[in-house]
Amino acid sequence: MKKFARVNISSYRLKTVKSLKDDVKTPTEIAKSTGIRRNHMSNVLRDLKETGIVECINEEVKRGRLYRLTPVGEEIADNLDD
Repeated sequence: MKKFARVNISSYRLKTVKSLKDDVKTPTEIAKSTGIRRNHMSNVLRDLKETGIVECINEEVKRGRLYRLTPVGEEIADNLDD
């Protein structure tokens, strides 16, 4: 599974997917819980969104966007080592 490998080789993607497991969060909340700087979080989320691993559930707002894992993302999160 290419998407699993893509997440697994990047510590930022890995931490982000783990942070979103069974949860909905804003980029700021994800950044705080993972220790990833906020400016990097936008790139990580964009990458994961383009790959179909996360989705934004309120795309129309500029601030306070909420992200969650897609079913594919949930499957990846379930198979990650803790």
